Amino acid sequence: MAAKAKAAGGKEPEEEAEVAEAAEGAPAAPLAKPKLPLKLMAIIAAGVVLVAGLGVGAYFMIGNVRQSQAAPVPIKPAVFIDLPEVLVNLSNTGSDRTQYLKVKIVLELSDQLLAQQITPVMPRVMDTFQTYLRELRPTDLDGSAGLYRLKEELTRRVNVALAPNKVNAVLFKEIIVQ
Repeated sequence: MAAKAKAAGGKEPEEEAEVAEAAEGAPAAPLAKPKLPLKLMAIIAAGVVLVAGLGVGAYFMIGNVRQSQAAPVPIKPAVFIDLPEVLVNLSNTGSDRTQYLKVKIVLELSDQLLAQQITPVMPRVMDTFQTYLRELRPTDLDGSAGLYRLKEELTRRVNVALAPNKVNAVLFKEIIVQ
């Protein structure tokens, strides 16, 4: 019989029983899952976040385009008020020569109603301008940066004088330093 088993399977029945018993009783060896390196996982996660961010950004940009196309806002024309010409002598710091500043100013407003509200307080605006301009030195007006600072300061001062109303900008028609 042992000869038949050897000829048929090459193993004796006792060996087969031991192999079967070992296979049933012992836990099977777990299959090893291939693990991704940590760097690769971080790169994949960053890619997913980037794609999601681009998708959300595109969604909002397309949504804003649709909203702007749906309801065009009518543009109101600006209203301009000419102020009287201002002529002041500049602050003299040790120089014998007196220098003068001549300025023609225009206020840019958002609507005509605001222009009607500003007219009664125009003396206050002119006083604010005169007081500030008399304190300037000729060097304060040098170059485009000096004129930009002057424009910003006059805008700030006129808005303080007109509060709660507000002008959009102070524009220069003419500036002469003599």
